[in-house]
Amino acid sequence: MAVHHAQRPSNHSWKPGSGRSPDATASDSLVRRLRLLNPEVTQAAVIQRGRTLGIYRRAAELRASLREPCSATYPRSATPRVMAPLSLPLASLLKHSDCLQKAKAFCNVLQSPQHRPFTSRSWRRSPGAVARGAGHLLSRQPGSPNYAARVFRCSSGAQDTTERLRSVYNETKRQTQDLIPAILANSINPDTIFANNEMSLRDTEIYGFDYDYTLAFYSRDLHTLIFNIARDILITNHNYPEGLRNYEYIPNFAVRGLHYDVQKALLMKIDAFHYIQLGTVYRGLHPVPDEEVIAMYEGCHVPLENMSDFYGKSSHGHTMKQFMDIFSLPEMTLLCCVNDFFMKHNIDYEPVHLYKDVKEAIRDVHVKGIMYRAVEADIGKYICYGEQSHAVLKKLSEHGKKMFLITNSPFDFVDRGMNYIVGKDWRDLFDVVIVQADKPGFFNDRRKPFRRVTDKGALLWDRIHKLEKGKIYKQGNLYEFLRLTGWRGSKVLYFGDHIYSDLADLTLKHGWRTGAIIPELRKEIKIMNTEQYMHMMAWLQALTGLIEQMQVHRDAASQAVVEEWIKEREDMRSQTKDIFNAQFGSLFRTYHNATYFSRRLSRFADIYMASISCLLNYDFQHTFFPRRTPLQHEGPFWPEHSPGGISVSPQLSKMNVDSD
Repeated sequence: MAVHHAQRPSNHSWKPGSGRSPDATASDSLVRRLRLLNPEVTQAAVIQRGRTLGIYRRAAELRASLREPCSATYPRSATPRVMAPLSLPLASLLKHSDCLQKAKAFCNVLQSPQHRPFTSRSWRRSPGAVARGAGHLLSRQPGSPNYAARVFRCSSGAQDTTERLRSVYNETKRQTQDLIPAILANSINPDTIFANNEMSLRDTEIYGFDYDYTLAFYSRDLHTLIFNIARDILITNHNYPEGLRNYEYIPNFAVRGLHYDVQKALLMKIDAFHYIQLGTVYRGLHPVPDEEVIAMYEGCHVPLENMSDFYGKSSHGHTMKQFMDIFSLPEMTLLCCVNDFFMKHNIDYEPVHLYKDVKEAIRDVHVKGIMYRAVEADIGKYICYGEQSHAVLKKLSEHGKKMFLITNSPFDFVDRGMNYIVGKDWRDLFDVVIVQADKPGFFNDRRKPFRRVTDKGALLWDRIHKLEKGKIYKQGNLYEFLRLTGWRGSKVLYFGDHIYSDLADLTLKHGWRTGAIIPELRKEIKIMNTEQYMHMMAWLQALTGLIEQMQVHRDAASQAVVEEWIKEREDMRSQTKDIFNAQFGSLFRTYHNATYFSRRLSRFADIYMASISCLLNYDFQHTFFPRRTPLQHEGPFWPEHSPGGISVSPQLSKMNVDSD
């Protein structure tokens, strides 16, 4: 059937001898759009890059092969709408999709004066979003579900349905493979700062910090230390069997943000919609079969009333405890090891009491100062000196920024660590230092007053009327802090690693800006930058699109093929999980949804990063913009700059992705 097109606007017409080439005409619209992002883009650059990539020639071939000849006044090579044929039959799109790929690369190349290729942020953040690319091969007309499958049925001739399905599968896989080089060229910089909310450093006058895992980063030896001490406390103080000494800390067993069912003694991963991710439920050190999980919970959903309270604690009858900070990794591992020991030796036990005993043992490691003394005795073993905390604090001080420190750790421990990281004059950098703050109580309990600590460690029990620079204060509460300093609103930016106690109240109740420090982010980004991960995610998305479109074939043979695809998809989802962590997968995602941890991160943190050293890559006039990623019912309007694609400093633009 002939396809007719409306008359194009006159400014797109071209005739021989008119003085304008088809290439120049084709680039007009693209130049106008690109200049919105980069005023330095020139028409000559557009034409040059377009010829290099063969865009105009392939567009002409595509138009000639798929459409009736248009008017002689409108040559096919002149049209700028290279991506237009998305609503054409699927087979045609697959046949000519290299033109679409080149057009995508063409737009990306021209988004910077240096012709450095960019892709949309969704591609760079998760190459699985190649559904925007490979998914274009399966595009549907608006309002027409299963359009590709309908066209597939109508345009396939007399071929056997099964053969046609396998043919589409093979061609889609080949096209997905062709996209990998373009995706690999746009790796994510692990030292980027990512924005959940628009925020300008120009408006930020006061910078606040937690200490542990914000200014001070610890080695894995600290987790082993906490595990061993708490295990020995269980044996010595709680009469647990001596056989527990055979258990040692297991690095990379657990990830942050997991939930523990106190009554069932199960450690698991839950997504943003309160659904348990099957395959990530552990009793002791062994996974629980999916069928058993579904039977225990009558499905996979955990009701809201069973979840932890606002701060991730198990209280008021809640059965789920969420482990939010990095110090909780030894606790989760110890819980699983003790459960494993009792089950292996057929010892009957009460899970709730076991949980309370482990929790108390871990608390004693901190509260009784055992961990603090061990770290102070061998600080080089436990503190990682290399996160450039000193350089960040010095830069802030040189630019006249006020700074404060609020930590739950005791002064002697903080002083020893800061002397090692920054130097003996570290107190001169901060306007206010508060230790043993007892967060999260610090943010809500209005009763605790500030107490000043002398150099000899004694407390002065006088009323504090002013928080002075160079002095050390203990306890207190946020409301008194705000009254004494007047530091309110969005001019304050506070950094911490605990999404609940450090960030939630500050942003929701007091309007402070918040920055989450997520050390695991650097490792996960490096994994996402690997060819293995990108290839798996690209094909996983494309395969999901195939299943969605071709499931309408209800004959037995077709259903058998689609079932094969579904099985392949399930296997790939498990493999992508295992790339991050063999037991629980990524900190940020379940198979496709955000984790419960990610949901809270996006809610309570304006920005997030792997470490505060990322601040060194930005000047104090920089504004962080969250990306407008399409909602499920929206289509992409324009390829966005990636968060790492904007050259904010020479250091960032030249940074090697693999450097640390």
